[in-house]
Amino acid sequence: MIVAAPVAGTVVGLDAVPDEVFAAGMVGPGVAVEPSGPGTVEVVAPVAGTLVKVHPHAFAMTTGDATGVLVHLGIDTVRLRGEGFEVVRTEGESVQVGDVIVRWSPDDVRARGMSAVCPAVVLDVDPDRVSVAATIGVPVAAGAPLLHVLRE
Repeated sequence: MIVAAPVAGTVVGLDAVPDEVFAAGMVGPGVAVEPSGPGTVEVVAPVAGTLVKVHPHAFAMTTGDATGVLVHLGIDTVRLRGEGFEVVRTEGESVQVGDVIVRWSPDDVRARGMSAVCPAVVLDVDPDRVSVAATIGVPVAAGAPLLHVLRE
């Protein structure tokens, strides 16, 4: 299974995410993307599946084989209480890779002194089954391969 990049930007190792829980892999294995481009950015579904939880600052989905994927938009952005985020999809909706889920401005988040980095992690899976499909430190387009997940 391929997990696609939820936003365009530079690939960042999870260990470089300025949040201890993500950096230590406690949420799950994955990588992050530092968003690029000015203005409003579209965040897209990294896998085909069902949106299980949708918040302005994060969403979780599950694929047809019950693999969970979490995308978090920035660090500590829950404190914004949705301000500056436009949620496009709702919980329970089925989506395809590349469907827009949320629109937001990473520049506005950075202007508030927060990190705009976007972790994308696979939930409840052995880390040995997940490998990085992109290159750390290199730009990636939204929807481009980011992670490989080996099926059981």
